[in-house]
Amino acid sequence: MNGHTLYSIGELARRTGTTVKTVRFYSDCGLVPPTRRSPAGYRLYDDGAVARMDLVRTLRDLGLDLADIRKVMDRERTLPEVAAAQAEALDVQIRILRLRRAVLTAVATRGADPEETHLMHKLAKLSEAERQRLVGDFLDTAFGGVGADSAFAGVRHSMTPHLPDDPTAEQIHAWVELAALAEDPEFRAHLRQLVEDQAAGRLPDAPPRSRDDLAAIVRDQVAPAVAAGIDPASPQADPIVSALMTRSAHLLDGRDPAASPEQLLARLERINDPRRERYSSLLAVINDWPRPETLQPVLDWSVHALRARTGPHPSGPEPPLRTIRS
Repeated sequence: MNGHTLYSIGELARRTGTTVKTVRFYSDCGLVPPTRRSPAGYRLYDDGAVARMDLVRTLRDLGLDLADIRKVMDRERTLPEVAAAQAEALDVQIRILRLRRAVLTAVATRGADPEETHLMHKLAKLSEAERQRLVGDFLDTAFGGVGADSAFAGVRHSMTPHLPDDPTAEQIHAWVELAALAEDPEFRAHLRQLVEDQAAGRLPDAPPRSRDDLAAIVRDQVAPAVAAGIDPASPQADPIVSALMTRSAHLLDGRDPAASPEQLLARLERINDPRRERYSSLLAVINDWPRPETLQPVLDWSVHALRARTGPHPSGPEPPLRTIRS
């Protein structure tokens, strides 16, 4: 035997901690061929076969398929190249598993029904490119063709969600709800109207300015009144409403000053749509941003104050003020 120790198929199986069936399988595949055969036709293996068998089992345990293992054995590809490709594939699988785990956790936590579960799974498993297309289409509907392209670039960027590769269950839940909002035709039309409201009266190529942000103006003017508990329909609110009208006059159509309160009321009612604030809250969760400040109390106060001074609201009596939460 030329000084080399040869092992039967059973001895090779024992030395490598596997079964005769497994050794025979890899031998038949050509990954661990026999060194020679005995006069009776039995397979015999040398120490090199032991090393090959150990390597094959290690690579299989790491998830490499037989084709890649054969390329390594035949020196068609280096082991580092194959390992890098396998690691990249595993990264994809891990992200998928994490998404599935997050969806299942959200389903268990919320007690979602089958229809909602299907929607959550569908939206959660979208690729990054597919998520970008969905959000891009939504934002194109809102901002496309309104003013200069550069004017709202910062605003548009601030409304773009970026779901991380390893999202939490809360981020998955937020993404699914935000995606559903982004696909809602009514919300798209509503956001488009808000953008057109903000763009109205701006000079071409002029960037958005803080003095053009009606929500910020309302916050600055009305927050002290809300904190002080002033009734929006009371005479005490008159100077506050007057100051609000003055601060926001440049955002309204000044051709008919008598109609300005109605114009301001209509814009504030659009801003006060709870879906707008919900989108911002969901966006903060997805992007891991600080929770945004709620403007509901000051917007509620302003809407009620203006309704009290412009006559009955077309849709009927005023609804009660929403509870202000700390």
